[in-house]
Parts: sequence; C-alpha cells; structure tokens
Amino acid sequence: MPTLSLPERITRPSARLVRASAVAVLVTQMMIAVTGAVVRVTGSGLGCPTWPQCFPGSMVPVSHADIAPLHQAVEFGNRLLTWVVAATALICLLLAWRVRPVRPRLRLLAGLVLIGVPVQAVIGGMTVLLDLRWWSVSLHFMASAVLIWISGLLVKAAGEGDEKPYPVVIGRMRGVLVALTAVAAAMLFAGTLVTAAGPHAGDPSTPRLPMSIPLLTQLHGLLVMAYLCLLAVFGFWLRGTSPTRGLLRAYATACLVVLAQGVIGSVQYVTGVPEGLVVAHVLGATVVIATVSLLWAESRYRGPAPNRRQPRSVHVASEPVGG
Repeated sequence: MPTLSLPERITRPSARLVRASAVAVLVTQMMIAVTGAVVRVTGSGLGCPTWPQCFPGSMVPVSHADIAPLHQAVEFGNRLLTWVVAATALICLLLAWRVRPVRPRLRLLAGLVLIGVPVQAVIGGMTVLLDLRWWSVSLHFMASAVLIWISGLLVKAAGEGDEKPYPVVIGRMRGVLVALTAVAAAMLFAGTLVTAAGPHAGDPSTPRLPMSIPLLTQLHGLLVMAYLCLLAVFGFWLRGTSPTRGLLRAYATACLVVLAQGVIGSVQYVTGVPEGLVVAHVLGATVVIATVSLLWAESRYRGPAPNRRQPRSVHVASEPVGG
C-alpha cells in the first residue's frame, strides 16, 4: 500500500488518526476542568474580573493594584486553554467529516463537543459576572462533566463501527448500569456542594454555601458507597456473561479509579483540604466521568470500525437495543 502524504492523510484520515484526535478531545476536556480547580484553590477566580474581556477595555491582563499578577496569570491562562480545547474539538470534527464511508454518529458526537465548548465558555463567563456564586461554579463543573462524558463516547465511536447496536450486557445488568450512571452524576454534584461550602471559593470575598460541611461530606460519602455497591453488583453479574475485553478493561479501570478517588477524598478531608489534594481530587473526578462513559459505551457493540478486522474476543447478546 503506498504511503499517503500529509495532505492526503488529512483529507483521507485513517481510523487511527481520528481516534487519536478523539482522545485529544477527551484529554483537553479533562485538562480544562482540572485547571479550573487550580484557578479556584489559588483564589484566582476573579483574576480577570469581567468577561469576555479580562479587564474593561482589555482582552488581556493589565497592571492592577488590587489584583495580584499571579491571579491574573492563572485565570487568563485558563481562558487561553479554552482556545486549545476548541481547536482540538474543531480538528476532530473536520477529521470525522472526512472519514469514508460517512460516519453520522461520529460526526454527531464530535459536533456536540464542539458546540459545547462555547456554551461552556459562556457559563464560565457568567460565573465571573456573578462573582463566583457557588451555584454557578457547580453548574460550570457539571457542564464540564457532560462534555467529558460525550468525549468518552466519542473516543469509543472512533474505534467502532456503525452497525445496529447489540447489548454486551442485558436484562438486570442494563438497569444496574443506568443506576450506576445516575448515582455517579449525583455523587459528582454532591462533591460540588461540598466544595461550595468549603474554603476554596476562587476568591476570598465570595459567599459560601451556608450548609454543614460534615453533613454534605456524609451525603457525598454515602453516594460513593452506593456507587461502589453498584459496581460490585455489576461485576458479580459480569462473571456470568461473555463480555468484550473492552468492557472488562473499562470495568476494572472504573473500580481502581473510584477506590483511588475515595482515598484521595478521605485524606483531603482529614488534612484540612490542602490545595494540592483538591486539584488531585478534581482530576480523579474527571477520570471517574471518563471511565463511566466508556463503561456505558462498552456495554453495546456496534461492529468493528471500517477497514478493521473484528476482534476475536467479541461476544454480543442476541437482543438489539436502541441508541
């Protein structure tokens, strides 16, 4: 087979290139959530006190007696990263659009991520204009969670086909997976409430959520335990099926990640919520979202990607599902 030139690779992208771009989308979506945590723990949330400009009349930081240069640099750096996220999503969509045969689902997922980037930027801007009100910060993170979730589906779609989806898990296991996903979303939201009541507001003058931190932490912990129990039930039933290697990898990763996240969260709580562990905990949360997304995606089989051989280990149930 002749080697394609760089322009030909772009106009006729390989499955490997498309999947690499999808992975880049997922990584950048996780990165911007983590850098958002850095903004918060450094108290840099109002380092650029307005939006879309950084300061009135200036898109970039300017010398200001009341705002430290470090805070300006951290907040402005987070805003600049948005352009990297947008460029990565745009490249992925362009590649998905050039794939042959046409991949409608791949195009749809890539398009949703790209549309989500400016939407998320507007939410972030409103957060600044609202002086970092706790509920706006929670909404900002949950919007990132949705984009990370879709990006995980995009990564899976880039490596599979477009056949009618067949379930790898059926019956009660599907119900457990739905419950697992719902509990994961509730767990993440409860985590934002703990943060909203905690010491890291993004700016010292920002009002905090007037609720008991121990109470919110207990709620978050109970949801983590529920998530672990559902994972255990799912794994028990998984033993009696013929899962794909992808599903097994996603399940094992989901178990390891949530256990590590639980350890980080516990240490964070007993040590007084140090800044470094807060950032590590947010990073862990983004990985939890990605693994749950991939677990969901791996529960259905859509055939091998175009021009790829079907893996020998694939076993699917005989019952088709929608979606």
